[in-house]
Amino acid sequence: MTYKPPRMRFGIFLAPFHRVGENPTVALDRDLELVELLDRLNYDEAWFGEHHSAGWELIASPELMIDAAAQRTKTIRLGTGVSSLPYHHPFILADRMVQLDHMTRGRAMFGVGPGALTSDAYMLGIDALTQRQRMDEALGVILRLFRGETVTHQSDWFTMKEARLQIAPYTFPHMPVAVASTFSPAGPQTAGKHGVGILSVAVSQPGGLISLARTWEMAQEAADKADKGLSREDWRLVLPIHLADTREEAIRDVDEGNQQFNKDYFENTLGRPADPSVKPDVASQVERGGAIVGTPDDAIAAIERMQEMSGGFGALLGLAHEWTSWEKTRHSYELFARYVAPRFQGQISRIEESQEFVASNRTTIFGPNAAAIGKAFIDAGVSLPDAMLNRMQRGNT
Repeated sequence: MTYKPPRMRFGIFLAPFHRVGENPTVALDRDLELVELLDRLNYDEAWFGEHHSAGWELIASPELMIDAAAQRTKTIRLGTGVSSLPYHHPFILADRMVQLDHMTRGRAMFGVGPGALTSDAYMLGIDALTQRQRMDEALGVILRLFRGETVTHQSDWFTMKEARLQIAPYTFPHMPVAVASTFSPAGPQTAGKHGVGILSVAVSQPGGLISLARTWEMAQEAADKADKGLSREDWRLVLPIHLADTREEAIRDVDEGNQQFNKDYFENTLGRPADPSVKPDVASQVERGGAIVGTPDDAIAAIERMQEMSGGFGALLGLAHEWTSWEKTRHSYELFARYVAPRFQGQISRIEESQEFVASNRTTIFGPNAAAIGKAFIDAGVSLPDAMLNRMQRGNT
């Protein structure tokens, strides 16, 4: 049976991706401006990445972005998307996240991963083969610290001696935690082992949508083995989204920018050659389920399809991109907030039912009011206007 949350959450996953050659000061401020917009539009979450090389993803400290965004927003929750655990001493990172939990009054979230860019690990002298194991080890220690335990731990890359956090988390028992998941089993298995959420960040890649059901199976198997609880409510899917007033317009808006991004970032920067069997245009990406591009109705249908294919999830995050102008991007977020999100948050059915009830019973409901108005004219010795008389004769107001 497909899980459908009573109120699905929506937000963005902000790596971010900024074209090489832009002013970084302006780009980072634009990221914060986007989160401010989403807060006003009632989006639920925004996740900030951590990267240190390659020139595209400019946020080195998601914690700094969370703090800055918290000062500019009111309700949106703010997460690390994700903190690369092998790059940090777990005690220091845990202590900083608990501080953020207090400074945001419980709006902070903790997303973790092994580190996405091999170039980051290279500069730090970290063997890429050790990153996933280190992520799992660090997360276990951090969760113990969050829970108030005193931790003594000797590792080949960090040491703790009777370590304990000096302040308790603001959020009880601690802030939401999620593990990044791509195609490797490491992400879902780590999430299941520790009983935390999943951030599926590779849905946009070929085969990503199809692999979702297996992702949950691996997480659930690991959770069962570790005797941990796991909830689909804490599963977040990430993929690009762009909406416009027509499907054709939406595709025109982002097709060129999407193809240029894939070429400049994945091929020319990361050295990942394009798969000749995969068509590069955005319409083909939409067809295989790697993006939502179209109208609000198209988005609603796509989300329903994702629910069925995955078995159900709790949140959908748009992968933030700059494939078109700011004006069209803003319009896309507005369309989604106005017409898509409320369909999955229980905010439309009652309105539709109320309208349908009144429309179906308007004669009965408004008849006495029309009669009372007519009597008032008669009592005053004033003739009814012809338009009102005609409406009364038709039984309408």
